Amino acid sequence: MGRTVPTYRQTLESIVQDLADYRRALTEKDREVFDEMMKKARMHASASTYAAFLDPLEGFLLSVLLEHEKNIRALKDKNEGR
Repeated sequence: MGRTVPTYRQTLESIVQDLADYRRALTEKDREVFDEMMKKARMHASASTYAAFLDPLEGFLLSVLLEHEKNIRALKDKNEGR
């Protein structure tokens, strides 16, 4: 039997596709950063699937924020000599 509800990963790719026009309007340097953000969202697709957010955009944004927070902590630790 086929699925009637798309998986979170399919929905995430749909979100990324919906942002394609926005991506095209960015400068080349910003496009690289944008693509990295999309990778960060994909890294946590399993957690977003498990959480089953009513709005899939919540999982997308939370995944990106989580990765940014990890980067900030790593920079702080490096700066403090840890």
